[in-house]
Amino acid sequence: MEHPLSLFSYCPKCGSPRFEVHNFKSKKCAACGFVYYFNPSSATVAFIVNHHDELLVCRRGKEPAKGTLDLPGGFLDMDETGEEGVAREVKEETGMEVLRADYLFSLPNRYLYSGFLVHTLDMFFRCTVRDLLHYRAMDDAAEAFFVPLSQIRPEDFGLESVRRGVTMFLQGRTGSGTAAANP
Repeated sequence: MEHPLSLFSYCPKCGSPRFEVHNFKSKKCAACGFVYYFNPSSATVAFIVNHHDELLVCRRGKEPAKGTLDLPGGFLDMDETGEEGVAREVKEETGMEVLRADYLFSLPNRYLYSGFLVHTLDMFFRCTVRDLLHYRAMDDAAEAFFVPLSQIRPEDFGLESVRRGVTMFLQGRTGSGTAAANP
């Protein structure tokens, strides 16, 4: 397997071309000794369920997996918590204001961005929003709509971790307890 940092030829600290594989998860500069570890990027995913036991889904407007189903979410910004990041992403993609974000679980993922395979750690949250009626697809979401939980098919979701997360969410639900949390 090719090293994830194979596209990085120069040391980011001193600029030397002697930036070599140190071990599977790092490269080391032979000139200045700097070691760079390739750690996953943090990302968030939101489960928003309404009073009718319907899940808010988006249709991806951009690659990867353009045209497939997705859930609101995305990469964290610098100095942002997971809860802040999921709230920002939900607002950017749907216009909805998150009142509460409850952490559920995390899954590793690989996300092809501009020809570069980004390793991510996707954090899944159950989100309570201010207004379940007023939303629209924005940013990189081509559509946003509610689907009855009974009709959700994980295979319709284009990103691997979201497929697995949706499966886990559906298997872990007991009755309609999560819908009651949204005003």
